[in-house]
Amino acid sequence: MKVIYNKFIPFKGYKAMNLFGIVFVRKGAKFDTYDYNHEHIHLKQMQEMLWIFYYLWYAIEYLIIMFLAKWYHDVSFEEEAHNNDHDLDYTKVRKHYAWVKYVKLRSYKK
Repeated sequence: MKVIYNKFIPFKGYKAMNLFGIVFVRKGAKFDTYDYNHEHIHLKQMQEMLWIFYYLWYAIEYLIIMFLAKWYHDVSFEEEAHNNDHDLDYTKVRKHYAWVKYVKLRSYKK
């Protein structure tokens, strides 16, 4: 993955954004190994969803969450990445479509 530091992408309030395998990091943000691993998990998700379906699913799930926020916590892709970003070997042992188990209410591990 290529990492690009800049002051425009992602939007303020976000540290990094993965667009088709290119990670844009907000200039001045601390981007460590765990953040890189988090984005690498997203890359694996994108590849198995053939890129465009990843973004479609993400948008649909995000809209559902926006309207049903009291029942739902986060987008399933984000939950998988957050729950496993400290396991640096996760992308090597991760099963395809592992994010599917996070498509349920309150699946976020605290």
